Amino acid sequence: MEGPLERGRNDAEMEIVTVHCVNVPPSEGIVREVKHAVKETLFPDDPFRQFKNQPRSRQCVLGLQYVFPIFEWAPKYSLNLLKSDVLSGITIASLAIPQGISYAKLANLPPVMGLYASFVPPLIYAMMGSSKDLAVGTIAVVSLLLGSVIGDEVSPTEKPELYITLAMTATFFAGVFQAALGIFRLGFIIDLLSHATIEGYMTGSAIVVSLQQLKGILGLEKFTEETDIISVITSASKQVHKWRWQSIILGLGFLIFLFTARYISKRRKSLFWVSAAAPLTSVILGSLLVFATRADKHGVQIVGTLKKGINPLSVGKLVFHGEYLGTSLKAGLIIGLISLAEGLAVGRTFALLKNYQIDGNKEMVAIGMMNIVGSCTSCYVSTGAFSRTAVNFNAGCKTAASNIVMAIAIMFTLLFLTPLFHYTPNAVLSAIIASAMLGLIDIHSAIHLWKVDKIDFFVFLGGSLGVVFGTVEIGLIIAVSISLVRLLMHVMRPHTAVLGNVPGTSVYRGREQYPDAIRVEGILILRIDSAIFFANSSYLQERIMRWIEDEEENPLHYVILDMGPVTTIDASGISALEELKKKLDLRRLQLVMANPRRQTIEKLNNSKFTEILGKKWVFLTVDEAVVTCKTLFHREVLDNADQVTL
Repeated sequence: MEGPLERGRNDAEMEIVTVHCVNVPPSEGIVREVKHAVKETLFPDDPFRQFKNQPRSRQCVLGLQYVFPIFEWAPKYSLNLLKSDVLSGITIASLAIPQGISYAKLANLPPVMGLYASFVPPLIYAMMGSSKDLAVGTIAVVSLLLGSVIGDEVSPTEKPELYITLAMTATFFAGVFQAALGIFRLGFIIDLLSHATIEGYMTGSAIVVSLQQLKGILGLEKFTEETDIISVITSASKQVHKWRWQSIILGLGFLIFLFTARYISKRRKSLFWVSAAAPLTSVILGSLLVFATRADKHGVQIVGTLKKGINPLSVGKLVFHGEYLGTSLKAGLIIGLISLAEGLAVGRTFALLKNYQIDGNKEMVAIGMMNIVGSCTSCYVSTGAFSRTAVNFNAGCKTAASNIVMAIAIMFTLLFLTPLFHYTPNAVLSAIIASAMLGLIDIHSAIHLWKVDKIDFFVFLGGSLGVVFGTVEIGLIIAVSISLVRLLMHVMRPHTAVLGNVPGTSVYRGREQYPDAIRVEGILILRIDSAIFFANSSYLQERIMRWIEDEEENPLHYVILDMGPVTTIDASGISALEELKKKLDLRRLQLVMANPRRQTIEKLNNSKFTEILGKKWVFLTVDEAVVTCKTLFHREVLDNADQVTL
């Protein structure tokens, strides 16, 4: 596989250079290639590995534990774990109660549905989820999005029953979509929502949600249903004469209280419970204050009567036909994607802090199933909530049993305590939502994106401004569109680089990155940093010719392509290389290839391109290609000199 190459003309000048031949592996066959591609795409984590060489009975147990992880950790459960999970569960329940009521109102749904969503879904997740820390419930952004998408078609005030039905149907579709992604191992689709996209969307939504709380804090009865900042500010400013000072004092007072509690918790981690208990404390104090002063008789709006009892069945209310089916389906797909991305991001973040891994596809199935079951039990979309999960983590949770404890606490509330929330002022609920949302506005993240990647920053900015000045859908579309355009640009306009020799080594690197890299006389060395296929083959051919034209001042004899980064090549790419070779032949330039990968060299060999090029012009490394080209060029020069002498 290797042979000597002469440098020079006679024995006195001869130097032996070892040249390694590029190995062409045997073809794997179409069946094996497809099998490998499917495995790497859908089963990169090899979930069936644990079942190999196991007896049938053990495989059944492992299968049950795979679908329901509770059967894996429950047999090992201990009293010490229970103590930690009970403390965590009660702590997050104290946060879930006010948040559930607040976020349901944000979605234009009955407040009690927010409590329903913190009862049944956490029980399902505790059985099927793989995260030890994720706390399940409703979140503000999804609540706003649900209200926005369905509210565009059906008014929650004019047709409340139809609105609730569509919300639950949308939740069902969201769950089916989420579970399907996990079952069919299509979780990579979520990767289309980049970090910058999610950050931008969340920031814009946080601003919009916070502004929407002006209705409750100002004590307004009628308010715009639009979400953009101009409509919200216009609606509030036109009703200055209707602002109620009692609501303003309540809202701003408890907003200051909530921010103070958060500040204390951030300064001292051991006091995390101060921030966690602040929302429920606000609800209790606000309710007592209204009851004692009868402020509800003086214009302060209150929650009113909450339906007592646990979740009623709603499977018969789901609608899968009629003129609003498209609305439910659209809302389900959008909120399903957003809530799934949020839940996975939160789960992975806290799993990293405890040094364990969660199974993304299992999480999709778990979140999907809890929303399917939730839609049948009067719930709307639930997912992993960052604020609750952070509190759960800080409270020392050990397993998903903390979700079960929270669900039991919510059940007790639904059965016995809902009348106590009758006098809860809307201004306090608005303050709770606003404080939570303002905490999501991360200026440092925007600054970091600007420093690291300008395009990511514009993705962030596009998503934020789209939500703030348009709608939540427009913001999401803008952010995703910019991300997709960027992806297409990377694919269709890949990076290429001119290489030079790093002094004192046999290493060749880009001359832009390494200005000291030395240009090799008579040789142009190019690196292609992408696969070569139909979308970029024409561009790469044109770009290589431009590199050659840029070197017109320096006589060229060889063009070496470093194929190391080229992961694969298709028929269009091979045709482009054939055309490139013809163009170089007309210019009396020799095309040389170095370091092709297995798939690349296999396809080049099968297409006979290596024979057209000449196998002697395919090298294992760039250095061997350069040494060979220099040797052959020097030999040609000496031969020409001999002919002149003769």
